[in-house]
Amino acid sequence: MKDKNLKIVDIIFKPHLVKYEVLDKTVARSNEDILKEIIDSGLRGRGGAGFPTGLKWKFAAEQKAKKKIVICNADEGEPGTFKDREILTKVPRKVLGGMAVCAKIIGAKRGFIYLRGEYKYLLPFLNEELEDFNKHLKEIGLDFKIDIFLGSGAYVCGEESALFNSMEGKRGEPRNKPPYPTVAGLDNMPTVINNVETLVYALMICSIGSKEFKALGTSDSRGSKVFSISGDTPIPGIYELELGMSVYDFVEEFGDGDTKAVQIGGASGFCVPRKKFKETIIGFEGIPTGGSMMIFNSTRSMYNVLHNYLDFFEEESCGQCTPCRIGYQQLKKGVEAVKHGEKNEEYLQQLMKLTETMKLTSKCGLGQSVANSFSSIVNNYREEMVY
Repeated sequence: MKDKNLKIVDIIFKPHLVKYEVLDKTVARSNEDILKEIIDSGLRGRGGAGFPTGLKWKFAAEQKAKKKIVICNADEGEPGTFKDREILTKVPRKVLGGMAVCAKIIGAKRGFIYLRGEYKYLLPFLNEELEDFNKHLKEIGLDFKIDIFLGSGAYVCGEESALFNSMEGKRGEPRNKPPYPTVAGLDNMPTVINNVETLVYALMICSIGSKEFKALGTSDSRGSKVFSISGDTPIPGIYELELGMSVYDFVEEFGDGDTKAVQIGGASGFCVPRKKFKETIIGFEGIPTGGSMMIFNSTRSMYNVLHNYLDFFEEESCGQCTPCRIGYQQLKKGVEAVKHGEKNEEYLQQLMKLTETMKLTSKCGLGQSVANSFSSIVNNYREEMVY
């Protein structure tokens, strides 16, 4: 790395020296010891929401139900995100190992990988890995079996409760909360659902120790994160970086010298303009991300970028709640009207109020997150929105 303020880390993709060594050593430890390690590490969900992983496992473990479930959320549908695919391809045993450790902690006997429909081509490879892994679990006396459930390409099914509905054969629509998944998830059973990356970190923390993990990142954003970097960059790809870096440091490394904006967190995330690069932190104390980092240079129209996001969300809305279903249509018509001179610039403020209403009244994160990209692009690139 040319920038000393950025640190490449090698926790996720570093291969096991021995096939199931880390898993075998971990399951030999007591549940209390493993859970304490995960909680002490400060690991938070790497899918974007950032809920403390150890607490989620603890809540599920405390449930008295006879049947519990572990689900790996591999429905990687956020635009600009492709790191989970890389993890599943290169280190699938670490993902499976993380699921097995979680199962031991909470007392689950069944596990599922909810695989994005577009990743169907990975099925033969993953099924082969699973056959060997399930066999190994029997050998070490862990009563837990993992299967794969293939999604059908719906973005909304990345939301955990919509994912449960999908697996139960229902429409992929979000549910009201509470109850939360650790109390009533898949088929109303206590369920732990974690992102692909989160499960790998949980396993590796048990190997390297919480102290080594906490040495990375900041007090609010412990550890490292895998980023999918795309757009106007000479070095696109997958990188594991320490959390807590500034957008300025990120751009110094990955930009093309003419970066004017970075979209953090995909279409549902925030657009950071050049003037805010130094003050914006990539992490839970700044802007968290599920992994997507899209870089735009001065040749890009931010109106076109925003319009593309609105097209995407309008298409992917499940249609269950009115604010989301109608809101995206009106936002797209509104920015088109301003761009074509049919509405004046002040109309953008009315659209901003609509995004705030959607944020407050939409049922799930799909409708709630529109204010992120819409307001950050409109506020910072207003001159590109008008006729």
